[in-house]
Amino acid sequence: MRKDLFKLIHKDTASAARAGILTTEHGLVETPVFMPVGTVASVKAVTQQDLVKEVKAQIILSNAYHLFIRPGMDIMRKAGGLHKFMNTGLPILTDSGGYQVYSLSPTRKIKDDGVEFTSFLDGRKHFFSPETVIDIQRVIGSDIMMPLDECAPYPAEYSYVKKSLKLTHAWLQRAAGYNYTGMYGQGLEGITAEIAAPRTLFGIVQGGTYPDLREESAKTVADMNLDGNAIGGLSVGEPADKMYAMTETVCRHLPEDKPRYLMGVGKPENLLESIALGIDMFDCVMPTRNARNGWIFTRKGIINLVNSKWKDDFSELDPDGTAFVDSYYSRAYVRHLLHAKEMLGAQICTLHNLAFYIQLMSEARRHIAEGTFAPWKAEAVKDVTRRL
Repeated sequence: MRKDLFKLIHKDTASAARAGILTTEHGLVETPVFMPVGTVASVKAVTQQDLVKEVKAQIILSNAYHLFIRPGMDIMRKAGGLHKFMNTGLPILTDSGGYQVYSLSPTRKIKDDGVEFTSFLDGRKHFFSPETVIDIQRVIGSDIMMPLDECAPYPAEYSYVKKSLKLTHAWLQRAAGYNYTGMYGQGLEGITAEIAAPRTLFGIVQGGTYPDLREESAKTVADMNLDGNAIGGLSVGEPADKMYAMTETVCRHLPEDKPRYLMGVGKPENLLESIALGIDMFDCVMPTRNARNGWIFTRKGIINLVNSKWKDDFSELDPDGTAFVDSYYSRAYVRHLLHAKEMLGAQICTLHNLAFYIQLMSEARRHIAEGTFAPWKAEAVKDVTRRL
């Protein structure tokens, strides 16, 4: 386990919000941080240069399951890992495929020793064990790895979630043991000693919306003393108040000196409220997915550019925005592009949304440092939820 991974810099006095620095092989990451999602080695509609220069992303997320399916580990080995393959110097966190246990439920079978998936590409069957998933991420060259887990659906019966939690904890024990003992060659063919060197590994807390199971899982994961801790299973359709309640419950039992990652969340207001509960890291497809449908997030509220009210609005896309697209293009022009189904429309909106999310995290860090986070957050939540 790395003792130098995370350094806590500031703590808010009126909430559990914190600011810190995460150290990775590919650079420092200031927290709270939002990670743009690049599932298959690409953040949709933006180039790597734009991610760095315009969005000012510090770290991105990719997906071990999808990269295993396509382009495959043979290509990943030959490329020298994901950083070289996609030519990015940014740190990369990889999800394990645990979310796909939830999202691809019709085409997978859960067993005690792992999950069997039927490929969406060619129908071939692939078996993912806790060890296989670690080796896949070693080949990818992930800066931060996530273990195989089961993300239970919402709603789900207590008995099901309890059984699922027991399996997730067992898989985590196997993944951690495999990673930190430096073992190799048992999970995936072609793993070499160089690739097999232990890498940064987070644990994942599950437990659905049951407080006692969340508390049990948080204590179990915390006791394993891994490099960081994640909270999974809170972006599967549960009400926001339940998400916040479970997040607060879990954070009470996670160590302060390790990063906390809330997986798959979410809306700007979700990020702000979760920062106040003690979360450091986020990812979500919302800013990119909504952008492709013409929805942009701004500091003054949400704009649906498809609506007719913007057809003759020649003002800047977002006067408060930080990306060049915000002052370069008008709302009327971007609306025209979206209706004409020109790719540029989706690109502009995506660039804006990602830059907005990153800037929102930057503002949060500044206010935490200045001791003004709580009042700022309260006003910001009102602003970002407004419909314009």
